[in-house]
Amino acid sequence: MIMNDLVKMVEPQASQNLQSNGLPLVTVSMPAYNSERYIAEAIESILAQTYPNFELIIVDDGSTDRTREIIDRFNDPRIIKIYSDQNRGLITTRNRIAGLAKGKYMALLDADDRAFPERLALQVEFLENNYADLCGADHWTLNQVTGETKQSKQRHSNADIHALLSVCSPVCNPAMMVKLEIFRKFPYKSSYMHAEDYCLWTEIALAGYRFANIKKKLITYRLHSTQTSVNHLDAARAVFTKAQASYLTGLGIPTACLPRPLPFFERMKFGVQFMILINQKIANISIRANQELYARFQFRGNGIWTPLSRLERLLIATYSSILGRRKSD
Repeated sequence: MIMNDLVKMVEPQASQNLQSNGLPLVTVSMPAYNSERYIAEAIESILAQTYPNFELIIVDDGSTDRTREIIDRFNDPRIIKIYSDQNRGLITTRNRIAGLAKGKYMALLDADDRAFPERLALQVEFLENNYADLCGADHWTLNQVTGETKQSKQRHSNADIHALLSVCSPVCNPAMMVKLEIFRKFPYKSSYMHAEDYCLWTEIALAGYRFANIKKKLITYRLHSTQTSVNHLDAARAVFTKAQASYLTGLGIPTACLPRPLPFFERMKFGVQFMILINQKIANISIRANQELYARFQFRGNGIWTPLSRLERLLIATYSSILGRRKSD
C-alpha cells in the first residue's frame, strides 16, 4: 500500500453467513473521484442491502471536491475508506481494490450509481448456485440532464453475451458481481484506458468463463456530463475497435468480417460469413441476439426499404440460430 495514502479500516461484524475463514462473502468496489453530488446515495444504497455480509471498499482517488468529507460521514463498520493524495486513475484504483478485497465475490458499483436492496442477495444466490462465473443484471438508466429513465434491453444467457461482445458490451459494468479470483487473474489494463470494461470482458470471455444477466433490475445507472465515457468518447471508440478486432481473432473469425454497415452484396458475403462463423464458435445464440448482430451490417434509416431490411435480418438470424443449435446437438 502506498504510504502517502490515508486508510481507515474497521473489521466487519461477525455473522453466521460469513465465509468459513470469518471474512465477508462479498466485497463491494466503489472508486470515487470528485463524486460529491452522488456518492452519498451510492453508499446508502449498499448499506441498505438485504444481504449484510459484505465489505465496502471506497477509494477516494485524489478528489478536489467534498467527496472525502461525505465519505467520512459514514461510520458503518463494513466500510473500508482509503484516501489517495493524488489522482491515479480509474484503472489503477479498481485493480487496487481487487488486491485489497477479502470477499469470495466482488461487486462493482460506481460512485454515481445506485443499487436496489436485493441486488447483492440475488447475485450471491445466483453465483453460489454455480449458474455463472460473472453475473450482471437488468437495470434502469437515468439521464441526469433530462430526467428521463429507460429500462435496459439486455440478453441474459452466456451464449448471447459471448456473441454480443463482438459488437458491444452486453453487460452493465456497475451491475456486475464476479468471482474475485477472476479479477485477480485478469486485472484492468492501462493500455485499454477509456474502454477498459469492454476489453476486460472480452478477455475473460475468450478464457471460457460463463456470463449471465439476471432478469431483474438491480441498479440505476446514471448518465451525466462529467462521466469519463462521455468526455473521452473518441478515445474510447478507438480502443473499443482494437479490442473488438482482437476478440474476433480470438474466436477465429477474420477481421474482414468485422461488423459494420455494408452494401447488400457485401454483407451477403462478409455479414453472412460472420453470422455462420460466430454461430459455429458459440452454440445456442438466440434469434434475437443474432438479429442484433446482423443489424450491425445494415444501414439505418432505410425508408420504404425498412420492412425488407427487417425481413432480411430475421431470415439470416433464424438460419444462423439453427446452425448454432445443430452444433450443440
